Amino acid sequence: MCNSGTLPAFVIAEGLLRNLQIVPIARIGQCAGMSDPLLLLIAAAFLFAGFVKGVIGLGLPTVSMGLLAVTMQPSHALAIVIVPAVVTNIWQTFVGPYLRDIMRRLWPLMVGTVIGIWLNAGMLTGPYARYGTIVLGVLLVIYAIIGLNKFNFNVARRDEKWIGGIVGVMTGVVSAATGVQVIPSMPFMQSIGMEKDELVQALGVFFTVATVALAFNLTSAGLLTAATAWPGAVAMAASFTGMFVGQAVRSRLQPETFRRWFLIAMILLGLYLAGSAVYNIQRA
Repeated sequence: MCNSGTLPAFVIAEGLLRNLQIVPIARIGQCAGMSDPLLLLIAAAFLFAGFVKGVIGLGLPTVSMGLLAVTMQPSHALAIVIVPAVVTNIWQTFVGPYLRDIMRRLWPLMVGTVIGIWLNAGMLTGPYARYGTIVLGVLLVIYAIIGLNKFNFNVARRDEKWIGGIVGVMTGVVSAATGVQVIPSMPFMQSIGMEKDELVQALGVFFTVATVALAFNLTSAGLLTAATAWPGAVAMAASFTGMFVGQAVRSRLQPETFRRWFLIAMILLGLYLAGSAVYNIQRA
């Protein structure tokens, strides 16, 4: 997710919920008993993620998913990330005049992503859900390494639809397991020769479609309920606060320098998530 400023080189069952205990057993819609430390963690994670987005124009879902995954499973983190992600992506979708052309060029990517998410729907809550944190950590490392190396390639216009469909399915499968939608979709969208402003709007369109598809997965799994409304509201407020602060200080920072250190931090976070998850699985 980006803004129209400088564009970075690499632009991102029931038992499980009971064990996490985001909200104690209570009537639907009643969240008064939520743990204050958990709310503070959510607020801090989204405040930083929003700040990153405000400074460099992307990273809100990726950063927030990575930070929240330190203390909870990706499925529960994604249930909190969904609302802020949908709102910011819808706003980004309609900022620009390129919507018709974007839909014409990227519909195979978006359809493929929805299919991939549907095919891998059980990954967040099934028997392999505990491996989701490992995959998330590895993806954060890949995401950061590609960004640091400014990797880029070109796809011919005549090939972008069939390649986009394949990339979409791959992105959907990965996204259904981790909640992260930047691999391999972002390198592909950067490779098809869109203008900067068109690419910014295209990211909003793509992320909106992918995030709504993920929301259906979470609802079907019983994870996106009234119990997530309060943490989602906290995340929303913190996200926009962080974005406004990041935009305010952008002119005083060197965005490229900040982006470099941010990506290095993502590598360290990814290694920690993957390593700790492997250690916990081996102990189990």
